[in-house]
Amino acid sequence: MNTKILVATHKKYWMPEEKIYFPVQVGRKLHPDLGYTGDDEGENISEKNPHFNELTAMYWAWKNLDAEVVGLVHYRRYFVKRKKGRTLEKKRASLLSKNEILELLQEADMILPQPRNYYIESSYSHYAHAHNVNDLDETKRIIQEKFPTYIPAFEVAMSSSKAHMFNMFIMKRADFDAYSDWLFEILFELEKRIDISAYSSYEARVYGFISERLLDVWVMTNQKTYKELPVLFMEPQNWVKKGSSFLKRKFFRSTKK
Repeated sequence: MNTKILVATHKKYWMPEEKIYFPVQVGRKLHPDLGYTGDDEGENISEKNPHFNELTAMYWAWKNLDAEVVGLVHYRRYFVKRKKGRTLEKKRASLLSKNEILELLQEADMILPQPRNYYIESSYSHYAHAHNVNDLDETKRIIQEKFPTYIPAFEVAMSSSKAHMFNMFIMKRADFDAYSDWLFEILFELEKRIDISAYSSYEARVYGFISERLLDVWVMTNQKTYKELPVLFMEPQNWVKKGSSFLKRKFFRSTKK
């Protein structure tokens, strides 16, 4: 099967040699050309990259890419079946191959990252402590209006302490098209309803943040099966800093309602 795993990137970086991995420069309409395929080719939303993050690559693939299996990863984050050592060479060697992907997709509808567990937070409260929760509330209203059958799954996903994050997935084309159609209809409507003009550059990435919470909603409602795989970070992670930031957001940030 023709398999393409989009590697969303905004900078020049090491890329896997296997041909299934397909580097896409996100936001190329706004930045110098890095030499990769750009998300500004064909039908695109490249100019929205500061607010949609890697979703501009996803939209480009939905509208322009010919592939039977489509995935989305990041230049520093990849799916692996198991982590093989800490050296950069061993990390690179552990990335999923085409054969491994197709074998997994014979067993399940899609491949998702192992869920992030917030333990003392729900997905909803975590968003409320990290971002403007009014945007998430407005998203729920849009789903209620346009896709009411998804509300039970939305409520389950928001109350759960676990979530499949990072906007990472691998799925067959029919599911990719269906998910993209659903997701972008919601996000484009949300664009019309919220004002992000006063947001910081970080908070202005709101549509990317919201979409991370919506993947599980779509998966649950459509009863899709999936395999969960580890996510390999190509660079060291400062877990002490991440944990400290998480606790600061929870206990010191005021929830915006």
